[in-house]
Amino acid sequence: MGITRSRHPDATPPTPSPGPGGGAIRWRRYVALGDSFTEGLWDVPGGAAASRTDLNDPGLRCRGWADLLAGHLADRVADADGEPVRYANLAVRGKLLAPILREQVPAALELGPDLVSLIGGGNDLLRTGSDPDTMAAGLEEAVVRLRAGGADVLLGTGVDARDSPLVGRTRPLVGVLNAHVWTIARRHDAHVLDLWGMRSLRDWRMWAPDRIHLTTQGHRRVAQAALVALGLPPDDEAWDTPLVPLAPARWTEQRRADAMWVRDHAYPWATRRLRGRSSGDDRRPKRPELTPV
Repeated sequence: MGITRSRHPDATPPTPSPGPGGGAIRWRRYVALGDSFTEGLWDVPGGAAASRTDLNDPGLRCRGWADLLAGHLADRVADADGEPVRYANLAVRGKLLAPILREQVPAALELGPDLVSLIGGGNDLLRTGSDPDTMAAGLEEAVVRLRAGGADVLLGTGVDARDSPLVGRTRPLVGVLNAHVWTIARRHDAHVLDLWGMRSLRDWRMWAPDRIHLTTQGHRRVAQAALVALGLPPDDEAWDTPLVPLAPARWTEQRRADAMWVRDHAYPWATRRLRGRSSGDDRRPKRPELTPV
């Protein structure tokens, strides 16, 4: 690729440890970057039943797929008596892609990771005037920097939102950005978490009441998909098996649910937009340093 890769002075190359069922665990310093998806929004005590007040509590710490992935890697290394896995999560809800690249990528490089997940852009594509081509150019520059710094990179596609009346309008833009993600991964030997291709995420039971964030079960399945994206066997072979379909909701029940969604989620989101505010304003990363999992 023409990139000279160097390691953080404190990072010694680990000896790969075999994971259960095959697959070497070669990563010991994992840093997760992104927005609410990677912060783990809605994977909280109470899961989908958590209230909006709970989610806005600065003291509430979400878990999410990246935390689960770090735990899976740590468990497999521990089983093989390898060097412990350390993990940091710099993701902050509400972040656009440009601030993620400008603020989180340099902070990650300072930590000297050997694995970085970098997933963002969903908040951009919900706004008018977003340009997936420009976003992709910035994303590729960041991947080059991370690879040159000695890290493997895990990118992610956007979810196929064809079943969502609101988010589904962004589907053409998400498709363009996804195509760029796969191209960037090929050019720079990165991994891709293929959220677009996950059949199980087409089920509304995987989504929180706000309809744009995952439930605890959704995060668990994405963590398994991340293992597969990294070339490792999943812990659950049925990680992407769709749930047994439910009977269609009655018209009155669906309209009542839609009205609650507008009141509790769509209206507050639109109000923040009009005021130039973000749900992540004044929030700090939940896990800013590499610490043992």
